[in-house]
Amino acid sequence: MRQHFRWATVAMIVVLVIINYIDRSAVSYAVKPLEAEFGIDHADYGVISSAFSIGYMVFAFLAGPLVDKFGPRRILLVGMVFWSVATAVTPISGGFTGLLLIRIVLGAGEAPCFPAATRVISRWLPSVERGFALALVGGVAVSGSLLIGGPIVTQLIAGLGWRGMFWVLAGLGVLWALVAIGLLYNTPAATTRVSAAERAYIESGQLAEETSERQEKVNWRRILTNRNLWIVGVGYFAWGYIFWAFMYWLPEYLSTSYHLSVKQVGAFTVAPWAAGVVGALIGGVLVDKVYARTGKIRSRFTIMGIALLLAGAALIPIVSAPSLVTAVVFISIGVGCGFVTGGIWWVAAIDAEPSQPGTAAGFADACFALSGVVAPLVMGFIVQSTGTFASGFVVMVVLALLGAGLMLFGTREPARETTEAQTTAA
Repeated sequence: MRQHFRWATVAMIVVLVIINYIDRSAVSYAVKPLEAEFGIDHADYGVISSAFSIGYMVFAFLAGPLVDKFGPRRILLVGMVFWSVATAVTPISGGFTGLLLIRIVLGAGEAPCFPAATRVISRWLPSVERGFALALVGGVAVSGSLLIGGPIVTQLIAGLGWRGMFWVLAGLGVLWALVAIGLLYNTPAATTRVSAAERAYIESGQLAEETSERQEKVNWRRILTNRNLWIVGVGYFAWGYIFWAFMYWLPEYLSTSYHLSVKQVGAFTVAPWAAGVVGALIGGVLVDKVYARTGKIRSRFTIMGIALLLAGAALIPIVSAPSLVTAVVFISIGVGCGFVTGGIWWVAAIDAEPSQPGTAAGFADACFALSGVVAPLVMGFIVQSTGTFASGFVVMVVLALLGAGLMLFGTREPARETTEAQTTAA
């Protein structure tokens, strides 16, 4: 175990992400009781869903520098307190305004998750293992949480009521924090659980700036003028729009369009997120193998571009010939292809600015969160005004094609130096 403690750290982050996404998506399974309890409509629900991403977007951008300065462990524990409290008080929010404020707080609490996860991976793993690890964190854990989240949340609602469901989820967050106090560390050097051999292996595959405990000062000029990082942000927005729209609206789409019960919705939402797990695993393995063979960072953008192109194309049949079977099959294909990129965004963010992984990840995550503001709002108003989801799917296709084009034709290979080369030069 001492030779592989880095994977115990990765496992802690994976579990964190699973809890994170189950908590944020749980509201989508309680739309009808929330509407009945607090007197809100579909457009109001879209606004409430977007409120989460407003808090998330602002604090994801701010969390990056905080993670780089104070370390991920401390920031994650504080964030977990905020998001567990927000989850617990959701059922007693009192109405539209209360729900709006609570979702903003929930987004703020969850925002440090991925900037912190990115920094943990960059400090705990050599570069050759990051593609797979970040596919687990940003792809498998995300899609897996929604895969198991649907059945879990719907069963909790059936057994404990929708209020009890939120309270159980809040308790899971507290439990994770208690375990993390004893198992999660900022770097391998911060714990005696890591053997000298494992520490040497990790450091042999890192850049010199990735072995430090913290980054005291953020170089915003390097962040804001980084071409590849901006393309990561735009591409992540495109994929994020598809992802957030399905996360918040897939249960309601299936229920409304095909007259399914809550338990049937929970069953039918399994397929898309199961496809996401498969896609994320394929993406993680593929990006590491292609990079190991070519040594080209741009190869990752090519993989992301092709995956986005396929994700967008897969959604076209849902618009042209909708049926329950068509919807479930092609949404699953689209989500699966999209999740091929799931962990690569974080690899690309680290590669774009390795000396400031938390800040670079926060920038990318803020772009992703911005799509989370836009997607629920746009879908909510489309459904409210037209009574269908068709135009929402068209927007997804257009954005996917735009993101794919930038990934394939707008990126360039950055100049990089390894630790060994820097040491030799010195």
